[in-house]
Amino acid sequence: MEPKLANFGSSLPVPYVQELAKEPLTAVPPRYVRPDQDPPFISNTTSSPQVPVIDLIRLLSGDSMESELEKFHYACQKLGFFQIRLDWLINHGVSTSLVEKVKVEIQEFFKQPMEDKKKYCQQAGDIEGYGQTFVMSEEQKLDWADMFHIITLPTHLRKPHLLPNLPLPLRFNFYPLLNQNLFSTLMIFVKMRKSRMNYFPPCPQPELVIGLNPHSDATGLTILLQLNEMEGLQIIKDGMWVPVKPLPDAFIINIGDMLEIVTNGIYKSIEHRATVNSSKERLSIATFYNPKLEGAMGPAPSLITPETPALFRRIGVTDYFKGFFSRELHGRSYVDVMRIQNGSDKSN
Repeated sequence: MEPKLANFGSSLPVPYVQELAKEPLTAVPPRYVRPDQDPPFISNTTSSPQVPVIDLIRLLSGDSMESELEKFHYACQKLGFFQIRLDWLINHGVSTSLVEKVKVEIQEFFKQPMEDKKKYCQQAGDIEGYGQTFVMSEEQKLDWADMFHIITLPTHLRKPHLLPNLPLPLRFNFYPLLNQNLFSTLMIFVKMRKSRMNYFPPCPQPELVIGLNPHSDATGLTILLQLNEMEGLQIIKDGMWVPVKPLPDAFIINIGDMLEIVTNGIYKSIEHRATVNSSKERLSIATFYNPKLEGAMGPAPSLITPETPALFRRIGVTDYFKGFFSRELHGRSYVDVMRIQNGSDKSN
């Protein structure tokens, strides 16, 4: 029998922001105005903590391993984010030319006429495709972004109307980039992979909207590739929103809720968001790495002792994702659902 395609949830259809941004807007439509958001900029970026850059070559070999490992653990425990330069990864199956092709093809994808992009729109009762996820009600405030969300592994979960029908250049370039084994040294339990292409159009009142609502990722690891020169990613640090400046030809890596749960809180999944600007679009692609759907997850048994009891409950991976996609994306609300409170599950 053919494996059944997974359905993790659904999201209500919403207007396409890219089309909305083409109109001569002088004010943002009310549904996108976010008075609840902190201001998108902080006053002094020069004193902001820098996201560490991890050298995989030093991390995996030689006398420098210990110092690089110390830097890696600091990033995972304190910031939840780090960067890896692409030029250190050439021997791991990724070339700069392939990455540049992916950047160009994703930009070309979003330049297609709306009638062409509609072939990839989310279908009723699904979260994959072109649109927005986590829209649970008609009253909910919306992000200033369009997205293309797709499961790429395992292969039997790929939706026939999505990856096989992408424009040929994008399909051939996008798929090898996502199937390389760069990060097996960082997270060996990866069995499922999802990707999301993000398009943040310019906005006439960027201080009133948010590109992507503040949240922590539900995944194990997230790999982010910035596709053009416009910045917008911010992380929360000491109660302030700190801009992350991506290095040229580098991946930004962040710890997800799953890895925080598996490490019993040793590694931290940090809240982050995307801001927009008034002058130019911003594009990125995020790839999410997760355990196999057939399994279960919880704090690693080796980390549980009488002195360090389990902080999170155990749950099946499929049930975990169905719970995640049934909620509005908001802060660290879902990882908090997984937290054990006073010796009992918070969900009980």
